[in-house]
Amino acid sequence: MTHPFEIELETSLAASPQQVWEAIATGPGIDSWFMGRNEVEPREGGVAAMDTGGRREEATITAYEPGKRFATRTAPAEDGRFMAFEYLIEGREGGSTVLRVVHSGMLGDDWQDEYDALRRGWPFHLHTLREYLTHFPGRTGVPVFAVANGGSVAQVREAFRRGLSLQEQVRVGMRAHAEPTDLPPLDGVVVWADDERLAIRSVDGLYTLHHGPTGLALLLHHLFGPDVAGAEPAWQRWLTDVLG
Repeated sequence: MTHPFEIELETSLAASPQQVWEAIATGPGIDSWFMGRNEVEPREGGVAAMDTGGRREEATITAYEPGKRFATRTAPAEDGRFMAFEYLIEGREGGSTVLRVVHSGMLGDDWQDEYDALRRGWPFHLHTLREYLTHFPGRTGVPVFAVANGGSVAQVREAFRRGLSLQEQVRVGMRAHAEPTDLPPLDGVVVWADDERLAIRSVDGLYTLHHGPTGLALLLHHLFGPDVAGAEPAWQRWLTDVLG
């Protein structure tokens, strides 16, 4: 049985409306802070597509007002489930922007768990958007995705901590270091730490490590440096090694 839902959030960003528009309504912009590899056909009625780990999802663009409003909606599944996203942009004095996000649709039988996961995820995604616009303005990132089974949640958390040379009590502001084979070392600072996600910012990237309730481990990075060739398989090897 399906269940309707709606999540609405608002955030202030130290960026112009045009910069925010480029980040939320173009493929390279979305690649730089959200999930997967993205394509956006720049018109109402066009297609917005996201590919994450070889899984492609498409939506129809239902609103396309540059600098003001961008919205998409997926086609309903056989059971009626669908997802709709709306971004509303409002410029403010001093060159800042207020962004309002509305995520709505219909969820399936496990709607409560799905809703809780979405509700927890959005503050993190908006935080990543803010990090991107603040520290990498005018640049576009290369997305990196890796996934592996890591045992229990506690085992995954500990593997991440060791792999990033972090102290036992991980906190925002803590320094992190990793040495993935065939890539430059990662030296950065923890910018997010909660029960599900750990995020690191370096001079050339935003690095996200996520563990789910089943012990599944995910890497969702956004790389802005020159040394990105082969980054995805290298990070997949790093993830497999630290979980082993």
